[in-house]
Amino acid sequence: QVRLVESGGGLAQPGGSLRLSCAASGVTFCRHAMCWACQAPGERLEWLSGIYNDGSDIRYADSVKGRFTISLDNAKNTVYLQMNSLKPEDTALYSCSLTSYDHGPQNYWGQGTQVTVST
Repeated sequence: QVRLVESGGGLAQPGGSLRLSCAASGVTFCRHAMCWACQAPGERLEWLSGIYNDGSDIRYADSVKGRFTISLDNAKNTVYLQMNSLKPEDTALYSCSLTSYDHGPQNYWGQGTQVTVST
């Protein structure tokens, strides 16, 4: 069974940095993609970044481009989100997702890790 576990969240000051991790287990798919998304209290879930086509296609939302960097360690089955120049608006629950394409799109989600940016 697929399991995704996020970690690395916490409290940061404006302008600071955090590095989020998403460890995946039970992944046996031939074709899959991984993404990061966030959801602030009372707001919609927003897509932030993703790795597609076996790592050949990396995309970012305009709100994080130039500040956040997504990366993948295939040996550890872990995807990372390096977050720099943090803003209070970045405060949210950050979740990792995996999409399998072997039998049509099928999504798996972790429980998320909380990021709080405040003075």
